[in-house]
Amino acid sequence: MTPKKKEEKEPVEENSQDPVKSEPQEEIKLIEGKEPFKLEFFSKEDILSKVTSLETQVKDLKKANEENSQWKTKYTRLQAEFENAEKRWIKNRQNLRIEYTASAIKSFLPLFDSFKKALENSDENHDIIKGFYDQFMNVLKSHKAVPMDVKINDVFDYSHHEALSSIERDDVPNNTIIEIIQEGWKLDKNVIRYAKVIVSRELKPPEPEKEEESDQEPDQEPDQESVPEKENQEQSKANEKSGKNKDNPIDYIS
Repeated sequence: MTPKKKEEKEPVEENSQDPVKSEPQEEIKLIEGKEPFKLEFFSKEDILSKVTSLETQVKDLKKANEENSQWKTKYTRLQAEFENAEKRWIKNRQNLRIEYTASAIKSFLPLFDSFKKALENSDENHDIIKGFYDQFMNVLKSHKAVPMDVKINDVFDYSHHEALSSIERDDVPNNTIIEIIQEGWKLDKNVIRYAKVIVSRELKPPEPEKEEESDQEPDQEPDQESVPEKENQEQSKANEKSGKNKDNPIDYIS
């Protein structure tokens, strides 16, 4: 007897004939900690109310931004004004310090003039006076006070010099320093005492010559005695013209 062959079963493809199993199944994958998105349905009134609330929120936001910008500009202005005020205060303080220092140094300048004259005239105590003079000058220089560099034949400058008088000179240009009476002083860049000088001026032009007086004598006045004679002559001439004569009686009758 021959063994029976086992019937070979062909593999059945899944989802090939079963229409239900062939449709893909949609699975909702949930994110951990979150619920799936759900649609909400609102009425027309609810939508209008939400739109109006959003519009008011937008208006409030714009208003807040405008106020914020206004406060920002105010803050920047105040900051700029404060910085300018601080700069002015520092500048005024420096100016006051310079004024006080200049006033104090100016009160000691006559002592400088006395030292200088003593150095020019003294021979015996020259070294002693020179020591005091150098020490005094070092003190003034420590405060940035120095004498002006003024020389003869320099051009007069009203911002640094004070002209006491002027002399006519033809050998130098006009407004030239010809003599220094007192030295000037400066504190840093500020003048605390002007240099007193004498300047030159141009010569005056020559005056025109006067016209020579004429040798002719003025007309003489008529004598008082000749006046009545002239009057009598004029009267007689008038009578002659009128035809009147004393010797003719007809003239008297008429």
